[in-house]
Amino acid sequence: MNLEKLSVEERATLLSGGSEWDSRGNERAGVPSFVMSDGPHGVRRQLGEGDHLGLGASKPATCFPTAGTVANSWDPDLAEEMGRALGREAHDLDVNVLLGPGMNIKRNPLCGRNFEYYSEDPQVAGRMASGLIKGIQSNGISACPKHFAVNSQELRRQASNSVIDERTMRELYLTAFEIAVREAAPHAIMTSYNQINGVYAHENRHLLQDILRDEWGFDGMVVSDWGGSNSAVAAAKAGGSLEMPSPGYTSVRELIAAVKAGELPETDLNARAAEVAKIAQLTHFEGVGRDDLLRDDIAAAHHDVARTVAENSLVLLKNDAVLPLQPGVRLAVIGDMACTPRFQGSGSSKVNATREENLLDELKACAGVTVAGYRQGYERQGAHNPALVNDAVALAGRVDVDAVIAVVGLDERSESEGLDRATMDMPQAQNELIAALKTAGKPIIVVLVAGSPVELPWLDDGINAVLYVGLSGQAGASAAVRVLTGAVNPSGHLAETWPLRYNDCPSAGWYPETGRDVIYREGPFVGYRYYETAHVPVRFPFGYGLSYSDFTYSGLSFDGHSIDEHSVDGYGADGRGVSFVVTNDSDIPGATVAQLYVAGPAGPEGGVLRPARELKGFRKIRLGAHESKVVHIAFDRYTFRHYDVAAGAWRTQSGQWMLMVGTNVEDLPLTAPFTVTGDDKQTVPTDTVPSDRALGHYLTGDVKHVTDAEVAALFGHEMILSGAPSVFGVNDPISSWKDSKGFAARTIARTLIKREAKIREKTGAPDLNVLFILNMPPRAMSKMTQGMVDSAMVDAVVRIANGHTLRGAGAFIAGFFRNRRANNRLAKELRS
Repeated sequence: MNLEKLSVEERATLLSGGSEWDSRGNERAGVPSFVMSDGPHGVRRQLGEGDHLGLGASKPATCFPTAGTVANSWDPDLAEEMGRALGREAHDLDVNVLLGPGMNIKRNPLCGRNFEYYSEDPQVAGRMASGLIKGIQSNGISACPKHFAVNSQELRRQASNSVIDERTMRELYLTAFEIAVREAAPHAIMTSYNQINGVYAHENRHLLQDILRDEWGFDGMVVSDWGGSNSAVAAAKAGGSLEMPSPGYTSVRELIAAVKAGELPETDLNARAAEVAKIAQLTHFEGVGRDDLLRDDIAAAHHDVARTVAENSLVLLKNDAVLPLQPGVRLAVIGDMACTPRFQGSGSSKVNATREENLLDELKACAGVTVAGYRQGYERQGAHNPALVNDAVALAGRVDVDAVIAVVGLDERSESEGLDRATMDMPQAQNELIAALKTAGKPIIVVLVAGSPVELPWLDDGINAVLYVGLSGQAGASAAVRVLTGAVNPSGHLAETWPLRYNDCPSAGWYPETGRDVIYREGPFVGYRYYETAHVPVRFPFGYGLSYSDFTYSGLSFDGHSIDEHSVDGYGADGRGVSFVVTNDSDIPGATVAQLYVAGPAGPEGGVLRPARELKGFRKIRLGAHESKVVHIAFDRYTFRHYDVAAGAWRTQSGQWMLMVGTNVEDLPLTAPFTVTGDDKQTVPTDTVPSDRALGHYLTGDVKHVTDAEVAALFGHEMILSGAPSVFGVNDPISSWKDSKGFAARTIARTLIKREAKIREKTGAPDLNVLFILNMPPRAMSKMTQGMVDSAMVDAVVRIANGHTLRGAGAFIAGFFRNRRANNRLAKELRS
């Protein structure tokens, strides 16, 4: 490739897409175009031009379990196996860059896209993502982890500002990305829609240059989320390489003008063009046609991989000695989702699966199990229907039924890109079904389908077993049957906490934020970090999962020596760490997840604010019957560190730490004190007692009662909310127009809101395109219309939003012709 011979105009064209999914190439410089496609858990290669949210047809591909389910395996090697299959399918479907995995921290269980994200903990998210990235890129395909960064809600996602303190951002929300970048070296990374502390992610120099490139050593391409670029010039300056989809030539014209005016250094333009060209070179392959499909043998093999991933990711939440099912058992199978499966979420990640399984058929085909009958049990969309409940109870009460399999969970409306869940409740119709089934007097085994935690009001009242299958992909039904029957011993552990009720969540009082500014008031106390520190009881703790085997842990040591005899200087980058013995005490081979947690120095002398305990390492161990293994978990750069904001650097605090090992955050049978000599030595750390006192409720994790003054102490400055706009701007979402003084703008917004609600009620699924428009700010029009709209036309649209309908419409029409002439001139110049 020879970019030096290209003109400024040609180099500028490389910084934006050529279509919905293709980059722009340059034949003269030997830079081929490349194809990007959604792919967190399956390749969504759309036919023709396609669309952003997946309403158009896409090629059949394997639908693997979603990230939220795969994370429950706690097995990076398994994620790598899945990644290898994903990368192979990307290659065979003519995709160069696979847009995934999703790595955002699960701040709140109601985030509509949580099923696409791994965990509330950066260690799990980072290690699992690293495995997937390595597997994808082993095929010569680029992975593209997303959404970088601090993207925690779908409401107003293109027009929100995540306001967060630097230490929480670094330690919690960025560490997963750091682990993935350092361990797996992804070739690309995707920025999020939102602003971070007032600066859009795709033009945030602190995020993209200071941290991602300078600190972590990332040398790849930074691509915007689709429509997520604000200013092409600001992005090029800050480290944003490529904006997608195609904005036509509007951004190209802006870049050219900025270079000529001296506003954009040509060195920045060259660097961004080189990053895009590098991806084109790294991922280029030949011999695959744009319309090629997967071979049958590949599809069959990858269906088996999807089943293996699901088998290792299902979580047994409860078992009163009814599982595994005994040979000859006669079952009543109840629940609409047993017959019509739900195995993935809605939105841009939705895959056109090569095959579909359902639990009813898989149970009927299973040797040793008899299906005595099936009943629907409930209306899928939640309508009250006593007749369905009565039919189900009648079946369960028959003399030829030994046990009941009830398949319940969230429907397609509940979990989707574009909107957040309204509640953590299960559908009331399903709760009523479970309550009624108990009157039949038979053992009840619940198979729970959901991508995120739900409240379980019936769990402790007559329910014998619960198998959480999550969103387990196209082979999830056969995987579930193999676990239910004991062909597979369940080994999944929850990668997020399940609270007793939604109001227990640390951010429940301010999530989702309906205004522009999303204040992360809870600071570092997210998920188990909050529940453990504030002593709030939960339904299922982080890391929890049952097995048909029994395991014991013993012999905690530091590299073969008693821990109380040794200390560590620094964080042990040489692989030093803890060792212990895990024993399978049962006659059944099985697997468990050993987890290492640390607690920093306690008491007033501790100084550094931190949660009661934090996960710092884990290993999945497979053991034969009565087998024992010595397990080692190494210390690394993340084990003892904290971010010192005043110094702008990572520090290790001296003092006596506590090391804890076990099977979940609440079950830690191995504990020992451990002396650490950090880089503070005998000096007083910056985050010490005087500043701590101002943190008030944060010191005990009681974030629900933090005051504005305490929030200011955490952030280092006062929190001033922007409030509802009195005059709309280019970055206020279309949904905010519902309060416009202008009749036209107000009518547009309210009509769209009503239309989406009506379609969701009618079809049972959200209208993703309408939701995208409602969340979209007007400036995105210049990024999503293939160059038909430029920034001047966007300004005209904003005039309409502010009630100047005729003036805005006239400016828009005039701008349309002016923009078309300018684009034609540039296109002619490029052709010549």
